[in-house]
Amino acid sequence: MSSDAPFIEPQLRFYMTVPHDCSYLADHTATTLFLDPEQQVNQQVYDLLTLVGFRRSGKHLYRPNCKGCNACISVRVPTEEFRLKRKHRKTLNRNKDLSAMIMPARYVQEHYDLYERYINERHADGDMFPPSEDQYKSFLTMDKHFSHLVEFRDEKGKLVAVSAMDTLSHGISAIYTFYEPDQPKRSLGVYVVLWLILHARYHHLPYLYLGYWIESCQKMSYKTEYRPLEQLRDNHWYPLELQDDAQSHSDWQSLL
Repeated sequence: MSSDAPFIEPQLRFYMTVPHDCSYLADHTATTLFLDPEQQVNQQVYDLLTLVGFRRSGKHLYRPNCKGCNACISVRVPTEEFRLKRKHRKTLNRNKDLSAMIMPARYVQEHYDLYERYINERHADGDMFPPSEDQYKSFLTMDKHFSHLVEFRDEKGKLVAVSAMDTLSHGISAIYTFYEPDQPKRSLGVYVVLWLILHARYHHLPYLYLGYWIESCQKMSYKTEYRPLEQLRDNHWYPLELQDDAQSHSDWQSLL
């Protein structure tokens, strides 16, 4: 078990939203706890809030705070203990031609064009449809030293995926990934998560934070593909026990 979540300094100010329709569970209402948007977010504040289950969306740090419901569970991957499956190795091999470049989280037209195609073709039934430049900028651009975008390009220089990630003192927070919708054989969503785990491990960052997991939500089931997982319960991190967790550890040295 990892160390417990820290005490949050009392001078931080928080606000609660009014109840609204839950984005993940039908016939449920949700409320969200937000850090005051006027509060200065530095590395220390972000690190501490992540440890107690907060996520970033644009300039906002938030976490669910729903009365009578604890379905949203913060999960993270301990990068040193991560178990690589055979299908993960196949995904890495299929994408050996890709190169990655880390850059500040600023607006790039080429990125937005890919984002627009991705939302239109993969998430036309979601909250982010229809996409717009203003929506994209408010969601994924951030003028902070800890916020980055990672470009993934093939050998011809074609942009195939972009991942927004934040660097913490104790890990990486995976914010959002979008990718070329017409290349399904690459399994780009899986590849990017694997790349983030490898990147965190290489830089001796112990955790990859994957956001919230809801056991009954099919859209979130992919997060259990990355084992072992830890869950946040009552401000303490515990192993998330899953039915098929009896797997052997893989040798990562050849991948680093």
